[in-house]
Amino acid sequence: MSPTSDTAKGGRRLVIVESPAKAKTIKGYLGPGYVVEASVGHIRDLPSSAAEVPAKYKGEPWARLGVNVDEGFAPLYVVNSDKKDQVRKLKELLAESDELYLATDEDREGEAIAWHLQEVLKPKVPVRRMVFHEITRDAIQAAVANPRELNQRLVDAQETRRILDRLYGFEVSPVLWKKVMPRLSAGRVQSVATRLVVERERERIAFRTAEYWDLTGTFARDPETAETFAARLVTVDGRRVAQGRDFGPDGRLKSGSAGVLHLDEQAARALAAALERTAFAVRSVDSKPYRRSPSAPFRTTTLQQEASRKLGMGAKVTMQVAQRLYENGFITYMRTDSTTLSETAVAAARAQVTQLYGSGYLPDKPRTYASKVKNAQEAHEAIRPSGDRFRTPAETGLRGEEFRLYELIWKRTVASQMKDATGQSVTVRVAGTSADGRDCEFTASGTIITFHGFMKAYVEGSDDPAAELDDRERRLPAVTEGDALAARAMAVDGHATKPPARYTEATLVKELEEREIGRPSTYASIIGTILDRGYVFKKGTALVPSWLSFAVVNLLKQHFGQLVDYDFTAKMEDDLDRIAAGDTEAVPWLRRFYFGEDAGGGDHLAGLKDLVTDLGAIDAREVSSFPVGDGVVLRVGRYGPYLEAPPEPGADPEAPARRSDVPEDLPPDELTLEKARELLSRPTGDRELGTDPATGHLIVAKEGRYGPYVTEVLPEDVPRTGKNAVKPRTASLFKSMSTDTVTLEQALKLLSLPRVVGTDPESGQEITAQNGRYGPYLKKGTDSRSLSSEEQIFTITLEEALAIYAQPKQRGRAAARPPLKELGEDPATGRPVVVKDGRFGPYVTDGETNATLRRDDDPQAITPERGFELLAEKRAKGPAKKTAKKTAAKKTAAKKTAAKKTAAKKTAAKTTAKKTTAKKTAAKTTAKKTAAKKTAAAGTTAAATREASG
Repeated sequence: MSPTSDTAKGGRRLVIVESPAKAKTIKGYLGPGYVVEASVGHIRDLPSSAAEVPAKYKGEPWARLGVNVDEGFAPLYVVNSDKKDQVRKLKELLAESDELYLATDEDREGEAIAWHLQEVLKPKVPVRRMVFHEITRDAIQAAVANPRELNQRLVDAQETRRILDRLYGFEVSPVLWKKVMPRLSAGRVQSVATRLVVERERERIAFRTAEYWDLTGTFARDPETAETFAARLVTVDGRRVAQGRDFGPDGRLKSGSAGVLHLDEQAARALAAALERTAFAVRSVDSKPYRRSPSAPFRTTTLQQEASRKLGMGAKVTMQVAQRLYENGFITYMRTDSTTLSETAVAAARAQVTQLYGSGYLPDKPRTYASKVKNAQEAHEAIRPSGDRFRTPAETGLRGEEFRLYELIWKRTVASQMKDATGQSVTVRVAGTSADGRDCEFTASGTIITFHGFMKAYVEGSDDPAAELDDRERRLPAVTEGDALAARAMAVDGHATKPPARYTEATLVKELEEREIGRPSTYASIIGTILDRGYVFKKGTALVPSWLSFAVVNLLKQHFGQLVDYDFTAKMEDDLDRIAAGDTEAVPWLRRFYFGEDAGGGDHLAGLKDLVTDLGAIDAREVSSFPVGDGVVLRVGRYGPYLEAPPEPGADPEAPARRSDVPEDLPPDELTLEKARELLSRPTGDRELGTDPATGHLIVAKEGRYGPYVTEVLPEDVPRTGKNAVKPRTASLFKSMSTDTVTLEQALKLLSLPRVVGTDPESGQEITAQNGRYGPYLKKGTDSRSLSSEEQIFTITLEEALAIYAQPKQRGRAAARPPLKELGEDPATGRPVVVKDGRFGPYVTDGETNATLRRDDDPQAITPERGFELLAEKRAKGPAKKTAKKTAAKKTAAKKTAAKKTAAKKTAAKTTAKKTTAKKTAAKTTAKKTAAKKTAAAGTTAAATREASG
C-alpha cells in the first residue's frame, strides 16, 4: 500500500517520533493522509524530585524513590513538567486521527518511549508499532506497510534497568551527600567508570621511572653508497638488551628478566666506542608474507573510538553528530552493537568498490563479520550510509563535523568489502664483534606493501600516538646473508619508562566494553556525566580524575565494594540481558538486589537496603584524606581539596595546623611532597591586618576562589541568617595589591567603597567611584563611565568627574584585543582558531563559533586538539533556543483554556475548530469564525508540520 495515495483514503494517521528533525524528514516521505509529530524524547519518567510526587503518594515510605519496593517494585510514572504541553498537543492530534503509528527508535529505549506514549495517550483507535533502521523513502514506506505490535519483553527489560538505576542512584547518592559533599551522584555504571579513571591515576602516582640505554647503528653495504638503513642493538653475547617492557611499575627489572642486559649511559657509551672499528655483516634475512584485513563496519563504540582518534571528537559530540546524520537520512541507526550489513548494503558497498577502485579490489565473495559484543542485538545493522546506493561524501552536500563523520562511516563501510592488503615483511639481523670481544647483534625490520587492497579506502587509527599505522611502509635495501656492511654511525640512545597512559574518551569506551560493563549505547552519556559532576576533567584529550572522585571511590570501595566491583557490574549486565531474553523474572531479581532475599548460596546479589542503612562505620574524614608524606595530608572538604600539615619545626606545638588550597586543575599524580611543601609555603591569605577603629571589628586579608580580598570578622553574637542577618563588608584587592603586602589603611579604604565624589550641580545626582566586575568606574544615576585606573577611584575630583561626563558616551565596542594564543586551522571548518579574553573569561573562536574555556583549561597551555573539541561541542549543541516561542506557547495555551471554558457544552467538532482558530490567532494569522471542519483539520495539520519543522 502506498502511503501517498491508498492510505489517504483510509483516513488520517498520526505518526509519533522522538525528535522534530526526525519528524520533518519522515513527513517528506509520507502523503497527505499522515500527520507526523514529535514527542520530543521521553514524555514521562519516575519523579525527579519530591515536588513531582503526586499528593496521594507523598506519605508513602517509598515515595522518594518513585518505586513501590513493597508491592512488586511498581514504578510511579509522572508526565515531565516540560512535556505537558506537548502531551496535550499529541492528544488533540490523536482525537482527529483514525490510526496511531508509534515510530520511535527500534532499541529498548525506543520501545519504552512507544509504550509510555500508548499508556499516556490512551488511544481508542488501532495502534501500530512502526520500526526502521534508516530514514529513506523505501525504508519508511516499508515500515508503514509492515507494522508490528509493541514488544513487551523489550519494554520490561528497559523498565527493569530504569528501576535498578533509580534504586542505586537514589539510595547511594545521599550517602555521598552526608559523608563527602552535597549534590554528588552515584550510578551503576557511572561509579565504576569513575573508579577505572581513579585506579589508573593511582597507578601513575605509584609509578617509578626506570632509565635504560641502547645503541642504534646506521649501516650501508659499502662506504660509497648513499643507501643506508638503521638497526637497533638487540643482544650482546646472546643476552637481550633491556627495553621498556622489561621494567615493572616500581622501576626495577621484572622477575622474569634475570638474563636481560640493562645498559646504563656509561656502559652504552663504552660499547659504542668499542664498536667504532668493527666490521659488520648480515647474519640473517627473514622474509614472510604480509597480510592485513579490513576492519568490520562501525558499531556504536568503535565509531566513538575512531572519531576520537581521527577527528578529535568526544563521545558525546560523535553521538550528537551521528544523531543528526541519522535523522536527516544519511546513515543508519547509530546505537547498535552489530557489525552485520544487510544484503542491500553489501551490494551497495561492492558496487561502489568496483566503481571507484576497479574490480581488482573486490573479493570474490562478500565479507561477513561476526559480532565481538556479548549479547549483541543482531536485529540491528552496523552503522553505514543509508539507502541501496551509497552517496559519496561529495554528493551529500554536508559540511563541518557532519561531513567528516559521514566520510569516516562511508570509508569504513566501503573498505569492509574490499580485498586484503598484501606484501612482504623483512627482518635483517646485523652482527659484529666489539674491540673487547663481545658479540653484538642489531636488527632492522621493513615492510613492502605490494597490493594495498582496502587501504586505498581506509586505515584504522591507533590509540598510541607513537604507533605506526598499517599502511606505513619501511623499505630496507636488498641484502643477503653474509653481505659485509659498514657502520656509518653509532648513536647512543637514552630512554625512560612511562607511566600507564591516562584514559581518553576512546580508550575508556574500549575498556568498559571489554569488561562488559554497561551498554555501549550509554557510554557517551556516562562519560558526559562524570565530566559534568566534576569527577573527571580533561587535560588535552586525557581524562584526569579530581580529588573529589578519589574521595567518592574511596567511600564506595570501602563500604559498598560490591557495587563498584568490575565483575559484579558485568554480572548484573548479564542478568539484565537474561531478563530481556525472558530467561529470568524481573521482580524476584530486583527483590534480591534490594532486600537480599531469596539469595541462596553463591548469589552475587547482596541487598542494597541494608548497605545504605548502617552508615555508622563510615568515617567521613578518613575516606576523604590522602597521605602525601612527612605528615602532609590532602583532604577533600566541602569547598574543594586542601593540604593540611603540622606546624613548622620549632613552632608552638599548640599552633594550628598549616593549610593550603590545592589548585583544582592540578592532576593528582603531580602532587608530590615537594609540590605540597611549595603550596604550603605560600601565604594562606588569612592574614590579620588590625582592628577597624570605627567598628572594633578585626580586618583580615584572604585568598578567595575569585581572587584576593579583605573582609571584616563580625562578633559571634551578630546574626548571620534570618531577617536580621548582617553580612560582613568585603572588597576585592586592586590588581597592584596582594594579601601579604596590603595594609590596614588600604583595606579600610577598600571597604569604604563606593566613594562619593560629589554632586552634579546640574542634575543634583550623586556621583560615586567604585570598583566593578569589569574594572573601575563612575556612576551617576544609571549613567556609568569607565575610569582608566583603579587608583583613580580614590583620587578623582568632582571637576575631573564632571569633565568625563561632559564627553559623549562611547558607543560600540572598544578596539579588539590581540588573541592570547593561535591554535591553527580547525579541521572541521578550515578557519583559523584563536584563544581570546572576553567579557566573561577566555574562549576559543573560529570567527563564527565561540566556546568558553572550562575551568580546567589554561588559555596559555591549551592544545589545538582541545580547542577544536570545545568548538565541536558548541556547534553540536546548535544555536541557543529563543524564548519568544515559549511566550507564544503560553499565550496559545491560555487562549485554548479560554476557548475550552466557553465551548464546554458544544460539540467536539466545534471545539476543534475553536482550538485551531486560537492557534491561528496566536500565530497572528487571520481565520474566519465560520471555518469549516475540514479547514480546521487542515490548519491543525499545517501547525503540526510547522512545529515539527522548527
